[in-house]
Amino acid sequence: MKEYEVNLIKEKQLTISGKGDDIEWDSAHILTDFCSPWSNEKKSKIIFKALWDREKLFFNFTVFDTTIHIEKKEDSFESIGNSDRVELFFRTNDALNPYYCLEIDTTGRIMDFIAYPNKNFDFNWNWPKNDLIVKSSVNADSFIVEGSISIESLKSFNLVKNNRIETGVFRAKYIKTQSECFEPNWITWINPNTETPNFHIASSFGVFILKE
Repeated sequence: MKEYEVNLIKEKQLTISGKGDDIEWDSAHILTDFCSPWSNEKKSKIIFKALWDREKLFFNFTVFDTTIHIEKKEDSFESIGNSDRVELFFRTNDALNPYYCLEIDTTGRIMDFIAYPNKNFDFNWNWPKNDLIVKSSVNADSFIVEGSISIESLKSFNLVKNNRIETGVFRAKYIKTQSECFEPNWITWINPNTETPNFHIASSFGVFILKE
């Protein structure tokens, strides 16, 4: 499994602005190793960073894209699910029983749900509101999705084991077809080696290591 080291913030507190401009981000490892195994479409550069401070896990997606697709319907899961977005999945074990999904579009809307094997999704479940913060911004050449998750909530869901969090990092990019429809291009940190796109499988996860 691929590993990503999450450095510890030892002194200052990181401020989530949605712009990814806190100086603490300079101490994070940069993850750019993304692929799109099921498409020949040229993918936009993605920079992912994470940090932690014993109380929160901080994450930061910077996606270099100037053609953002947002389905401007009601603020519903279906609308978010048809928009450009970034995704973080956390699993309790490789049986995916259960795993937790956060899908966030460029406006900061969150589709959060608990899932079970074979894409059994429970959209009535939500991450506790006080334990999740998300902000976003759109710039001339990119968009940023930045947020934090309380370590307490991650531990309560049995997701932190020996300072390791089994995590999937993904992006959905919608592309207009010749028929004026929008079709998703699926982008992932880990290539799950499936014939068709599938993030909801054990082989799509890597490991975040919380460094002391």
